[in-house]
Amino acid sequence: MLIYNAKIYTMSDMGVIENGFIETEGSKIKRVGKMTELDVPPTREDFNAFGCNVYPGFIDCHSHMGMWEDGLGFEGADGNEITDPTTPQLKAIDGVNPNDYCFLEGARAGVTTVLTGMGSANPVGGEFLAMKTYGSSRIDKRVICSPAAIKFALGENPKKCYNDRDEAPTTRTATAALIREQLYKTKRYMEDIENYEASLGSDNEGSMPDYDIKCEALIPLMSKKMKAHFHCHRADDIFTAVRIAREFDLDIVLIHATEGWLIADELKEDGFPCVVGPIICDRCKPELSRQTIENAARLNKAGVKIAICSDHPENPIQYLPLEAGVCIKGGLDKDAALAAITINPAQIAGIDDRVGSIEAGKDADIAVLDGEFYDVLTVAKLVLVDGRAVPQKGEL
Repeated sequence: MLIYNAKIYTMSDMGVIENGFIETEGSKIKRVGKMTELDVPPTREDFNAFGCNVYPGFIDCHSHMGMWEDGLGFEGADGNEITDPTTPQLKAIDGVNPNDYCFLEGARAGVTTVLTGMGSANPVGGEFLAMKTYGSSRIDKRVICSPAAIKFALGENPKKCYNDRDEAPTTRTATAALIREQLYKTKRYMEDIENYEASLGSDNEGSMPDYDIKCEALIPLMSKKMKAHFHCHRADDIFTAVRIAREFDLDIVLIHATEGWLIADELKEDGFPCVVGPIICDRCKPELSRQTIENAARLNKAGVKIAICSDHPENPIQYLPLEAGVCIKGGLDKDAALAAITINPAQIAGIDDRVGSIEAGKDADIAVLDGEFYDVLTVAKLVLVDGRAVPQKGEL
């Protein structure tokens, strides 16, 4: 397919192409360039994007898509296993319903990739995954990366959930202690495996430690092959996440970081990215008391890498670009806002080799809009996910 006569925001070293083309082949982008470089004539099957802005498919770096299904109560709620505060072995891929109608709504709005997974009831929640919003009803065929991260939670949510059950954790200290306990167990488990393997063939051959599914799930995290996503709103909770990261040499992402603007210079020194949002929401609990739409702008100004999230279903997925618009209203530069829903979340999630920018060889995830990405009146004229056009009307 050829998209031509387009203003293309590549989010790559090519910058903005004022009048260009994108050629796709199958599920991939084949070529990107200026119209003056186009050496084949368009056909009737191609798309004339004259007057449109073309963006990489938008990426939501933190959501619970398909884990809390649209319009359902208990039957569609699979994001929190509130029977055990440490559940790293839980896999989002086993809980997401890829046929939830909200995926299609997101795709129609140009959101082509989401990170989705567990809620924030448990201090150690489980695995997140990165997936496409449109495609096969079989989730395995839409996954980009599984697991993509391990979810941890600090602050008010674990306290509230387990206080209602009259069991630990009911304090911030117990929440942090439970996280440390599980990480130390995993560290010891890995050492025991290493010692066993080193003893093989010797006179003092040891024994393999008993299989531990929780520790097994955390080995990639402890080996820095996977990131930890820490749910944290208040500044003190953010610093607890950083403290634990330093203690165990973890690669972390700070999710929500609602009070990040208060400590932006400190966070720049720490060097961990922040996924801010949801932006369009109320201060529904005490730890959101200092929420401001200026958060993203202040973090960005300090030099902290940011992404913007919907936290779906807290804010419906299709409004992710509008969340970026509200951040612009709060002082965030327009280019930085676009990066925060395209290339930045791709880099934060470690999937920028496939998505996040319009470049040859990457997935053909493309949003063709008739206006600015952040404008509430903007309409998607064409959205491709893996080179496949998303139907803008009707249901699948």
